[in-house]
Amino acid sequence: MEEKNKAWCGLVLRCAAAVAFLGVCESALADQLGMQIASGLGDHHVRKLDLGFVWDPNLTWWEIGGWHFALIGEAHAAWWHTDEGNVHNNIGEFGVTPIVRFIKGSGAFRPFVEAGVGVRVLTSPRISSTFSLGSAFQFADMVGAGAQFGSHQQYELGYRFQHVSNGGIKEPNPGINFHQVYVQYNF
Repeated sequence: MEEKNKAWCGLVLRCAAAVAFLGVCESALADQLGMQIASGLGDHHVRKLDLGFVWDPNLTWWEIGGWHFALIGEAHAAWWHTDEGNVHNNIGEFGVTPIVRFIKGSGAFRPFVEAGVGVRVLTSPRISSTFSLGSAFQFADMVGAGAQFGSHQQYELGYRFQHVSNGGIKEPNPGINFHQVYVQYNF
């Protein structure tokens, strides 16, 4: 049991170091920071509430007819809840995701499509006696669409389909899918 606690402490320290590193990078390079809140429904009657911190370093490329690609970084802390969980009704999720976005470059309303693949750590891989994700370490891939709007593009609204699974690194690996709606404020 002591080894398991040491492993969790090491993981928490690494996550804290990554967040601190992103904070230093953000202050040196960031064009825009944002805060995001998402709500979603998943398989097995799992509901998800997600708080995201968004970093847009203004890395853009390949302009096509007024649209361009952009790279965005997100850090997430989420809470999963299910009424079917006879082992864990509540699970925490922590992770980061780089996102590639194809967005309209100008105008008051800027639609976009996006995709990303990140990593997550769950506080427990077991939701019920009959449903386990196999490991606490998970990959999180997503696709979505939305729009930025406001006088300074400070608001964002979007939809994401997200799949969370351990990528076959440990069995079982059923994965779980979420449909999420999010709102974001950019500072």
